[in-house]
Amino acid sequence: MDLAYDRAKISTLIDQILENAQTLGYGSSAIFAIRLAIEEAITNAYEHGHEGLDPSTTVRIEYRVDASDIQVAVQDQGPGFVPADLPDPTLLENLSKPSGRGVMLMRAYMTEVSFNDSGNRVKLRYIKPK
Repeated sequence: MDLAYDRAKISTLIDQILENAQTLGYGSSAIFAIRLAIEEAITNAYEHGHEGLDPSTTVRIEYRVDASDIQVAVQDQGPGFVPADLPDPTLLENLSKPSGRGVMLMRAYMTEVSFNDSGNRVKLRYIKPK
């Protein structure tokens, strides 16, 4: 699905993903974690990936929800970045820097977080605990 920046449509899509997860027995802590990670990924795509691009530029969001895991991919049309170059937001010298927190949260809450080679696509995976 390609989405222009429309908060209502984004919220509807996230709600749809989470409703599917609840139907498949994902608990409230999983729902919280997945929502936070998806919101961070989408926010980063629009705010950082599309910085300087036309506001109508779309972000591609793909997802799959099943009984064992949830996968969500978010791809912007920007030039990308190098995830390893992000400052560690937990270090004292980086506490006031605005970058790195979203990726840190995604990594903290999801089972797997990976980026494509150009850094403009993030894939999130949450494996349902047994």
